[in-house]
Amino acid sequence: MGEIFTKNFDKEQISTQHSAHTMTGNAVFMIDMRDLTPVGEFGSREWCEACASYGARILESGNMPHDLRWGFSEVYTCPPQRLISPEWPQSGYYFMVADGTVSSGTDIPDACLVTPGFHASIRWAFVCNQSRTLYGLAGQKQRGIDEAELTRQMAEYLGFEPDLGGVSQAVWPAPVVSALTVGVEEGAGLHNIAATLQKPSPEFAVLPATELGVPDFSRMTLAQKDAFIDLCSIEREPQ
Repeated sequence: MGEIFTKNFDKEQISTQHSAHTMTGNAVFMIDMRDLTPVGEFGSREWCEACASYGARILESGNMPHDLRWGFSEVYTCPPQRLISPEWPQSGYYFMVADGTVSSGTDIPDACLVTPGFHASIRWAFVCNQSRTLYGLAGQKQRGIDEAELTRQMAEYLGFEPDLGGVSQAVWPAPVVSALTVGVEEGAGLHNIAATLQKPSPEFAVLPATELGVPDFSRMTLAQKDAFIDLCSIEREPQ
């Protein structure tokens, strides 16, 4: 699993793009994906800083409506200790727009969390590996299917449904969706930028995974299943 997973296209097929427009006609941020290199593991401060920066640049270039208030935040719970520190105890990042001003960073403010948008708090191990996969809209849908199956199989093995976190009610205004997904079918867009910036994490080097990179619980040995559950910091209920 040392290479970035790809779905629907190969990395070599990602075209160079310098300018484009959203469906609403606004100019948007574009990037030559071939210029990007991995900066850190999923949830590391370096990776989170880069993702926050690119998210903000996309919103800034998208000419968001002046009266729009929208926030994005992701918190990765129970990450490996190597990824956090006393100075930065919570893995995650945010970017947001409010009254024409875009902000971002790795210390998520309450002002972002209370702003309608997309806010996720989820176990690091549950989403780490598949977050390196490059995909378009079909791949995104298949990832959701694979993750639902992973959750089901974990629940069957444990005898209860584990709390892996999730997403609060999401709000996706059309200008935001247009800006964040420009070029996604060609390998660009916010997700694919973040995936390209991500280095592999050693915990997943030998774990079986689906085509989209989602850990494949059905193909794990008993030892691997127990190790993955521990990696997700799921406490087993007393028998």
